[in-house]
Amino acid sequence: MDVLRAIMAQRKADAAAARRAAPLVELEKEAKKRRRHSLVERLNAATGTCVIAETKKASPSAGLLRARYRPGEIARGYEKAGAVGISVLTEPRHFLGSEQHLREVRKAVDLPVLRKDFLCDPYQVAEAAAWGADVVLLIAAALSRRRLWELYEAARGYGMEVLVEARAAKELKLALALPDVIVGVNNRNLKTLKTDLAVAEKLADLVPKGRLAIAESGIKTRADITELEDLGYRGFLIGEALMRCPDPAAKLRALIGKPRPR
Repeated sequence: MDVLRAIMAQRKADAAAARRAAPLVELEKEAKKRRRHSLVERLNAATGTCVIAETKKASPSAGLLRARYRPGEIARGYEKAGAVGISVLTEPRHFLGSEQHLREVRKAVDLPVLRKDFLCDPYQVAEAAAWGADVVLLIAAALSRRRLWELYEAARGYGMEVLVEARAAKELKLALALPDVIVGVNNRNLKTLKTDLAVAEKLADLVPKGRLAIAESGIKTRADITELEDLGYRGFLIGEALMRCPDPAAKLRALIGKPRPR
């Protein structure tokens, strides 16, 4: 079994267990209290480079990234450095993420927050809404067309926006069929975990003009960003390149092209 299928199977079991422990109705009550932030509006309104900066403790490809992991503190640094949104890994085994990490980030910043996980059950969408997420990530390669639409509709029902991740033309077609979603082109092969920016270059021509698209994974330099901006990408989801640095906020400023504050 490849990495993606294995994680999706684990998360399906996790969702079933969580549903037994905490009733859906309780999550929905908490979700209704949340004020939503629009990532779509921020991406469309921005005039410079847009980065959704990611907080994660570990990853399958890189291992442990930060022994001292303070997601709220990291997110505050990202906000000051000019991020348009914050992505938070909540998957517990391979990324060492948790509900608490997302809640800490929600309290720390006044930016759109993305729950990045391997979502496969509408219950997980309700969790994201209750915890304070404004956006959820859906992976086209891991979901049937029917389930993709089901999770999309659940998210919209909670007032959240949706980022649909694709790596191949057929997955991109599924993403584009969903109204108003942000299309994310992932440069990482989820089976081998290798990254290749040629994926974003290849799929750029398949994204209709005016459709909001971002590039994900493998983006390490300002030159990478400018090249992808020229291809029409409106934003960038960046995690590992930031989390590997002693000062993630400083790295973010460099990627955005923003001078260091005096």
